[in-house]
Amino acid sequence: MRAVRLRPPLRREANLGAAALRREAEAAAGALPPLPVAADRVAATVAQGVHGRRRVGQGDSFWQFRRYQPGDPAQAVDWRQSAKSRFAFVRETEWDAAQSVWLWADASASMRYRSSDRLPDKAGRAALLALALASLLVRGGERIALLGAGVAPSSSRAALDRMADHLATNHLAAAAQRGPSLPAPQPLPRHGRLVLIGDMLSPLDEIDPLVRGYAARGVRGHLLQLLDPVEETLPFHGRIRFRGLEGEGAALVGRVEAVRGEYAALLHAHRQGLADLARAVGWTFAMHRTDRSPQSALLALHRALAEG
Repeated sequence: MRAVRLRPPLRREANLGAAALRREAEAAAGALPPLPVAADRVAATVAQGVHGRRRVGQGDSFWQFRRYQPGDPAQAVDWRQSAKSRFAFVRETEWDAAQSVWLWADASASMRYRSSDRLPDKAGRAALLALALASLLVRGGERIALLGAGVAPSSSRAALDRMADHLATNHLAAAAQRGPSLPAPQPLPRHGRLVLIGDMLSPLDEIDPLVRGYAARGVRGHLLQLLDPVEETLPFHGRIRFRGLEGEGAALVGRVEAVRGEYAALLHAHRQGLADLARAVGWTFAMHRTDRSPQSALLALHRALAEG
């Protein structure tokens, strides 16, 4: 099934220059906190309600001492620690579960859309979620990288700073209408993880080979469709001219309310196609709107990675 590209009319376009490269979004009333600060706040809020991936198992990193239990092998006893008490203690190491997670945030021209000055544009929210997820993963000892940035995965704070710079640059690229709607295929290692964040309004026959190509190489992934609330509800009335943001041209609709039902059916079918594609290859799919809390989307992404 080929999905049409659905774009609402662009009533307002944010005009961000070089001075706003590291900002999450620029509202008409004033600038929001820098992207890294906003991402850290979102990650810190979510971190309070999630459990990390740390667990006992094979590895080199010390985790904890615990009381000896019947059935534990004698070689597991830490005699130095046990000598400090009248109990025997077993030294446990942390399971070496760190994985490399690649993140991608859509920076195409359509991501610059926002239906209200009170909302962030989609590119800003995508960048915020990508960086907040990276921050949360680094706190859990995972290695992160930005897809297509040419930088090896790392779990350092410096990696987060580099990612923030790249995301801010991509945000400017969206304003200049230079970013691609889908990432170019990259040779990721088997058992790697990939998180794709964007409006996912490209035709399914373009998204399908990209996702299946990664899945065939053993990459597990997660799709997050990010939309402005207007893109989902099409609340306009009367005569409206719709202008495409990526060269699709313009369309004049005499009575928008007359096509609202058909529009909703097309959008639902496209979203169902994304969910079916993800499920078919063992990936996950979720949807997020820019008028909702970024914490909810971040928590869903973190849970999907943890469960995998």
